[in-house]
Amino acid sequence: MIPRLRLAPHSPEFSRIAYGTWRIIDEPAPTPQELNRRIQTCLELGMTTLDTAEIYGGYEVEEALGRALALTPGLRDKLEIVTKAGIYVPNKFHPERRTAHYNATGARMVKSLEKSLRFLGTDHVELLLVHRPDWLTRAEDTAKGLNDLVRSGKVRSTGVSNYNVHQFSLLNSQMEKPLVTNQLEYHFLHMEPIYDGTFSQCEQLGIVPMAWSPMAQGRIFDPKNEAAVRLKDAAEKMAPRYNGATLEQLAYAWILAHPSKPMPILGTNKVERIQSAAASVGITLEREDWYALWEAAQGRRIP
Repeated sequence: MIPRLRLAPHSPEFSRIAYGTWRIIDEPAPTPQELNRRIQTCLELGMTTLDTAEIYGGYEVEEALGRALALTPGLRDKLEIVTKAGIYVPNKFHPERRTAHYNATGARMVKSLEKSLRFLGTDHVELLLVHRPDWLTRAEDTAKGLNDLVRSGKVRSTGVSNYNVHQFSLLNSQMEKPLVTNQLEYHFLHMEPIYDGTFSQCEQLGIVPMAWSPMAQGRIFDPKNEAAVRLKDAAEKMAPRYNGATLEQLAYAWILAHPSKPMPILGTNKVERIQSAAASVGITLEREDWYALWEAAQGRRIP
């Protein structure tokens, strides 16, 4: 079973790996029944945290999740729901939009979250994230909306996604209850959180970051990608030390091993890959193997 953790001392509990829903309605789109069964599979493995966002699936994923959850009374109560708001693009629901833009005003955060609750069929979410920094909104404005949502009980905790350390500190300084996470891109082909201070900031504040796109959207398996070829070779050499673990499982273990304890967000529509990812939490990489995978990804030795 996948273990549990708190992203911060004052946050709800979440599963150590989250199930990401970015592409769950890609063609062929699942029926509500099929999606319900997939969520049930996650639950059986202890993957109780669902990560979604207002914009996912052209603003249709949350509604699809709501239909799937409604099929089983009490199912929603067994889950932690993470959603995000703040990105607005032209789409069939809003043809009047001319340009993709960010909007993290307090009023927009409240309006978007209330729509998410209707679509998901729930009266609260465990975590709301500001999806991207909005360069035209003051932090105090964003914070007002987030603070109001927490006070109302519609949101149990708040965080951000794709923020740098300065943006995080500024918004956090305006929060009545501190932010509990920063969801960042982190994988073999994108290691910036190690270098840019965002993971260090999380460790300093005692909060757990979330790692999106842990498989680099499949690029770590691309035979035309030089880094992927090196990673495949490295993984095959060390697999016998980890009961034949696959590159995918070693990639999750590599993320989990960082001292800031990143929470990977699994993104797949295949049950067997959900099961494979769940098994990765039992892998503890040796220090030299972690660095060997870093070296394979980078194509060079450490400085």
